[in-house]
Amino acid sequence: MDMCNTVKHGCEYQCVNTPGSYYCICPEGQLLQEDSKTCGTCKSANIDLVLLIDGSKSVRPQNFELVKKFVNQVVDSLDVSAYGTRVGLVQYSSRVRTEFPLNMYHTAEDIKAAVMKVDYMEKGTMTGLALKHMLENSFSEAEGARPASRNIPRVGLVFTDGRSQDDISEYAKKAKEAGITMYAVGVGKAVEDELREIASEPVEKHFYYATDFSAINTIAEDLKLNVCPAESQGEVAMKDPCACENLVEFQQATINSLDQLTQKHILY
Repeated sequence: MDMCNTVKHGCEYQCVNTPGSYYCICPEGQLLQEDSKTCGTCKSANIDLVLLIDGSKSVRPQNFELVKKFVNQVVDSLDVSAYGTRVGLVQYSSRVRTEFPLNMYHTAEDIKAAVMKVDYMEKGTMTGLALKHMLENSFSEAEGARPASRNIPRVGLVFTDGRSQDDISEYAKKAKEAGITMYAVGVGKAVEDELREIASEPVEKHFYYATDFSAINTIAEDLKLNVCPAESQGEVAMKDPCACENLVEFQQATINSLDQLTQKHILY
């Protein structure tokens, strides 16, 4: 039976028949998502992303609007859905407030609309308290984080414009120990040492700085969240050149190259 033409399969790209059933496939370079129907690129693979934005008095209202636009530029680069990337937003000053958790919105449009409605808190800069809140609350299953057993990469992005008024060391360390990939984005009087302490290794790929708020749109364009599982830890899978299968692979590649050279010689 041609199941692909007799049922509403919902495959985004292509349906493939099997005896008595079917499955969905994606074009080259894309991955089948968790719903087994939609496709996404490696760049937009499933992640749980929590953004911590500085709402301290030093940011000022007009710049806080630029911060919100920065957040929305980041959202635009992601494949947001219930099965794909989830986004949560936390604002902090002298206290911490969850603007919306990971499980509240499932489209980029809804997230961006919610971001633009966020009210500016003002007051202090308790970055350490914000990191604690992120670790203990934002990445909890109660607030929409998917179970750790499912290996969905967890990513935290901290945006700040100044020195923290509390200690960040403990929870910056605990966040990374918990497997959260941390990005640090600083503007103006943000302290580089603090940003580097927050950022995951390699720091150069997870740390960004701009002298003023007018440049943060450039950071948003340059910021490439490493959302694929292997990339999220800043690691690249390296092959052992001495492993048997890799020696065979190298040998076969060499033979193929020699064959091609021989054929070209014969043609000439």
